[in-house]
Amino acid sequence: MKLKRVVVTGIGALTPIGHDVPTTWDNLLKGVSGAAPITYFDTELFKTKFACEVKGFNVLDYMENKEARKMDISSQFAVVAAQEALNDSGLDLSCENMQRIGVVVGSAIGGLHSLHEAFYTLVENNGLPRLNPFLLPKVLMDSIAGNMALHFGFQGPNYMTSSACASGGNAIVDAYNYIRMGRCEIMVSGGAEACITQLTVGGFDAMRALSTRNDDPQRASRPFDVDRDGFVMGEGAAMLILEDLDHALARGAHIYAELVGGGLSCDAYHITAPRPDGAGAAMSMRLALEEADMQPQEVDYINAHGTSTPMGDISECNAIAEVFGDHANKLLISSTKSMTGHMLGAAPAIESIVSILAMNKGIAPPTINLDQKDSAIPDWNFCAHKPVARDIRVALSNSFGFGGHNLTLLYKKYE
Repeated sequence: MKLKRVVVTGIGALTPIGHDVPTTWDNLLKGVSGAAPITYFDTELFKTKFACEVKGFNVLDYMENKEARKMDISSQFAVVAAQEALNDSGLDLSCENMQRIGVVVGSAIGGLHSLHEAFYTLVENNGLPRLNPFLLPKVLMDSIAGNMALHFGFQGPNYMTSSACASGGNAIVDAYNYIRMGRCEIMVSGGAEACITQLTVGGFDAMRALSTRNDDPQRASRPFDVDRDGFVMGEGAAMLILEDLDHALARGAHIYAELVGGGLSCDAYHITAPRPDGAGAAMSMRLALEEADMQPQEVDYINAHGTSTPMGDISECNAIAEVFGDHANKLLISSTKSMTGHMLGAAPAIESIVSILAMNKGIAPPTINLDQKDSAIPDWNFCAHKPVARDIRVALSNSFGFGGHNLTLLYKKYE
């Protein structure tokens, strides 16, 4: 069968540095960090006392309380980002076949805030289960996609993907394939995460995965820097409207980019650590290029996974070196996690949007806090401290997760 071409016609985001795409993009170019002391709970006993929270979010600015109280904050984030993406796409849903519009969203953890609240309620009531009747729908991860379908009326495929920090990317690949195979005309896809809680911060601290630069949070996420000491947790949501090219052209849609490849692989090495040689990550990049029928020399920009962990950054650079060889010297590479923090399952989606905007605007956002590159990392252009203007026609976005999951998305300018 002849596969359909898939394009991006709408984007939406709610991040630690902006409640919409324009604000987030503007702050990325300015090098604004979203890191600050945690406000959700008392951090006195925690090693890490800061994160990249979504600041000033009031769900009642976006929906009625009757609807909002049935959702975990992760679902609220997802619906808000999806609404922006739909508005941006110019879709008139009254003219669309809702059975041909699906939702696939990724999340690493799902409704953890609601689960925490329920446990505290049990403790405070000495085990008496006076629980919210919406508890289980709020906690279950699939409710994120389900709430999006309920809010907008989408009747096509509807489910969640979970592959740790690659989750949102897996969702986008699945949505891409539904359209390529002609099963849907439109897919709303991306990632949502809201898990800055005692359990996750404490758990990551126990693994020594988080930065403990408590005296200077905004400089804590420092990918590729010699003084990096771990990642910074983030939260939020990002959604893309993926559309059959013929359908998009028929309605005169604005096309941001074409999604041309998705590569997936597994390290099968360690439950949390990446393969030091980056072989699994290299495989996912090669598979994405192969699916797109493109050569490494055609890529202009890489939005790196770049979490600011000592092992992860070197592993990814080893993979880039293996796939791109000498061409790596010509690439622009940046890690926007230096500003947004690591939004876990939502990271692949916001970084897809960043990659798409880099092509549309002709500028790669910076990697902030890269003061002194680790000597184990090659002398490439990591866009240290400042954005770099350049014609970007092909952009690649990497996402890797606990469990050995490797995910690469490849976008190009629509022609």
